[in-house]
Amino acid sequence: MPSERTAVQVRPGVEADLDALTALYNHYIRETPITFDTEVFTPEERRPWLLSHPEDGPYRLMVATAAGPRGISQEILGYATSSPHRPKPAYGTSVETTVYLAPDAGGRGVGTLLYEALFAALAGEDLHRAYAGITQPNEASARLHERFGFQHIGTYAEVGRKFGRYWDVAWYEKEL
Repeated sequence: MPSERTAVQVRPGVEADLDALTALYNHYIRETPITFDTEVFTPEERRPWLLSHPEDGPYRLMVATAAGPRGISQEILGYATSSPHRPKPAYGTSVETTVYLAPDAGGRGVGTLLYEALFAALAGEDLHRAYAGITQPNEASARLHERFGFQHIGTYAEVGRKFGRYWDVAWYEKEL
């Protein structure tokens, strides 16, 4: 695992990442309340999600990888996405953003690198606001989002049930 941000490369996600991205997301399904999905995915089931994040447009997927020998990318350390906020047309200038890190990649600046790349990619898009829902408690995610200018706008109390208990989700918003 790299110990410095310089050892991390961030690039758009590609189909060759699908297996590793699925495994990373499945960790959060099985082990945490951070996602409210409750059943793991196969890579084939996750393919439509990956394909819904092209290299251009408002819905992006950025992947952080550890740089191997001679700069060759290896292990996926995490990913960030921008996705539709809601399906109705009037929401088209709003996106929901998220970051998922490999379990041992936290605290190394990887989330910051991912959001820097994601928001840079979105800079030329016709977008007005970004939203992020953070299952509580999750101080690391709240700090990351606040560092990028997100402000807490409210909390849905006990909005999701997973692992036999109810979870709150704090909502954050950022002007783009």
